[in-house]
Amino acid sequence: MTLWEGRISAGMADAVAAFTVSLPFDHVLAADDLAGSRAHVKGLGKAGILADSEVARLLDALDVVAEEFDTGAFVFAPGDEDIHTAVERRVTELAGDTGAKLHTGRSRNDQVATDLRLWCRRSLVGVAVEIMALQDTLAERAREAGGTYLPGYTHLQRAQPVLLGHHLLAHGWALARDVDRLLVTVDRLNISPLGAGALAGSSLPLDPDYVAAELGFHGRFENSLDAVGDRDFVAEALFDLALLGVHLSRMGEEVVLWSTEEFGFCTLDDAYATGSSMLPQKKNPDVAELARAKSGRLIGHLTALLVTLKGLPLAYNRDLQEDKEPLFDAVLQVTRALVALRGVYATATWNEDRMQAAADGPAVAAIDLAEFLVEQGMPFRQAHALIGGLVRESLERHVPLAELVAAHPDLGDAAVELLEPGVAVTRRRTPGGAGPGPVAEQLERFTRRREVDRTRLAQWGRAPGSR
Repeated sequence: MTLWEGRISAGMADAVAAFTVSLPFDHVLAADDLAGSRAHVKGLGKAGILADSEVARLLDALDVVAEEFDTGAFVFAPGDEDIHTAVERRVTELAGDTGAKLHTGRSRNDQVATDLRLWCRRSLVGVAVEIMALQDTLAERAREAGGTYLPGYTHLQRAQPVLLGHHLLAHGWALARDVDRLLVTVDRLNISPLGAGALAGSSLPLDPDYVAAELGFHGRFENSLDAVGDRDFVAEALFDLALLGVHLSRMGEEVVLWSTEEFGFCTLDDAYATGSSMLPQKKNPDVAELARAKSGRLIGHLTALLVTLKGLPLAYNRDLQEDKEPLFDAVLQVTRALVALRGVYATATWNEDRMQAAADGPAVAAIDLAEFLVEQGMPFRQAHALIGGLVRESLERHVPLAELVAAHPDLGDAAVELLEPGVAVTRRRTPGGAGPGPVAEQLERFTRRREVDRTRLAQWGRAPGSR
């Protein structure tokens, strides 16, 4: 049985069924389809289209179907093309002729759009919860790090020493933007398409505002054509997830570098590393490498959807079936990456001596020498050239930089003290900087930011800790 058997007399060719079936992936919408159907049934009752007894019978049947899904007892039939067909077929089996009224005033077009918005709402909030769990781990490790410092890099060349806590919080702030983007996307997508029908609404006295409220949407659609053809919210979600994936990729790249013998800044816990099938000595950062690799997959999902959408005429086209697999996979992959990376960061051992030794080279304090001269009244460009010349001389003549600094009439012993291990990092005092004072303040600001985001998440019923 198909939903259009009255107009199409011949059965669907096997090749067509194999090409168009979406049940293997859209079954994840079961809970959302049931929620949308309950609201629709109540709306039909409110409009007087269904008798109270029919409403009750349909709601009872939907409850039975929900229990079957929850317990794993639901059995799909060969003719179930998608999750929507499967639910309606089972409701009709349970409720008889009354079940045939379930789809009254509704198209699969507005039904699918509604289900997908419901799924996005809860799934993107769930991703935000996992991001905050990773942020909590970063904040805890940053607080534990205390005065530990390491080189900060530009162009992957040692630039200035920074506190380890400052470095970890840099990732935390990037993730905060991801949380914000996801919650803004959720807020924007929280509009109900139900009642738009196939494309033009209905002649029946439906109340889209009522069903929108029943489903917790902010409101209903303004234009029925737009309501069933709009997948902006999927594109926005995929962008948010792709950029989150880029941030996780950067974190993964860093773990890969830091755990090499060449850097030696961290040692991974055995539970979050793998070995080699051939080389007995190996300990590989596979979690970090996969976090890095998944970003390409996520970017590909976004690109695929945008290319699909770019030439579609209004309103619904079957092309829109291609929105789901990229979206479902993107949420799954970033969720797994967030959980795995949280474990990596929670269990990694920082090799403080190695970090600090790398940051204690005299050249990384060169800017401090230049700023020392600026404080004495020398123009910065002149100071920059002077110190750059001393660094070059030190390298070419193999003379310790401290010796050249001590001998220079504009520098001397007071400037040499800036080259002592651990001194340069303590001199960063501007707000948001990498020194002890700014980082302590930053930790407090980061805590407050997470408290704000927890409150925002709680508005969607998913405050961290509730998962």
